[in-house]
Amino acid sequence: MTQPIRNVSVDAPIGIFDSGVGGLSVLRHVHAQLPHEHLIYFADSGYAPYGDREEEWVIQRSLAVAAFLFGQGVKALVVACNTATVAAIKAIRTEWPGVPIVGVEPGLKPGAAASRSGKVGVLATDRTLHSEKFLTLRDQISAATQAEFLLQPCIGLVDQIELGQLGSAGTMALLEQYVSPLLDRGADTLVLGCTHYPFVENAIRQVLARHASHDASAPVTLIDTGDAVARQLARLLEGAGLLRPAGVAHLRGYTSASAAVLAEAFRALLSLTPQVDAVDVA
Repeated sequence: MTQPIRNVSVDAPIGIFDSGVGGLSVLRHVHAQLPHEHLIYFADSGYAPYGDREEEWVIQRSLAVAAFLFGQGVKALVVACNTATVAAIKAIRTEWPGVPIVGVEPGLKPGAAASRSGKVGVLATDRTLHSEKFLTLRDQISAATQAEFLLQPCIGLVDQIELGQLGSAGTMALLEQYVSPLLDRGADTLVLGCTHYPFVENAIRQVLARHASHDASAPVTLIDTGDAVARQLARLLEGAGLLRPAGVAHLRGYTSASAAVLAEAFRALLSLTPQVDAVDVA
């Protein structure tokens, strides 16, 4: 029989963080699958985006945010940011060994499994797509499945989503710029390789619908890995004896930028109204 991690209560919250509001796309899956768990979300919007930062900076910043959340007594941590996962999750696990820590994977394996043509478009930040970890994973899955991964850095897209511009003309222009070339090259599956991107899924589908070569009888598949992250978190909590079985759950938000902006993101994106506070995490 598994035992809880020493000195950690099943009633302790789960910490989730991202460089901004994108990790809310992961939080919604965690909230749906683990409705009895207390959650703390940290949006590091004062330092966003992470995608164009140097790797060592991302590591140090991620460790600082993780330290803040562990200081709040969390029993588990979700690194709900692709860039931070790639750069920093090893360092976070080294700093807090034995704690359930889940990162977000870029979705290459499910993308390859879903593709009929064998051509999979990957939308992500430039930092993620050029990381050694990502490229090694791409090569491994490509060799095993014969899938061809078409990599598309989406410069500026995170900024638009952080501003709440989910369907604006500027966002649509960026998506047209990034998605259309992938379709032209035969991609029938698009991996949303940044946790921000599920929030523009409807806008992406508008681009797909307008694309001249798009075949309505064979729709393009979009891969969002938030559900898999929540399932992995549940497995780790169960294995550690840390699942909270019942009771009313509480949600709390923190941000390194504007509390009002994060509160509005919770309301607009998830229809939730938690208490949100701005904090200085150095």
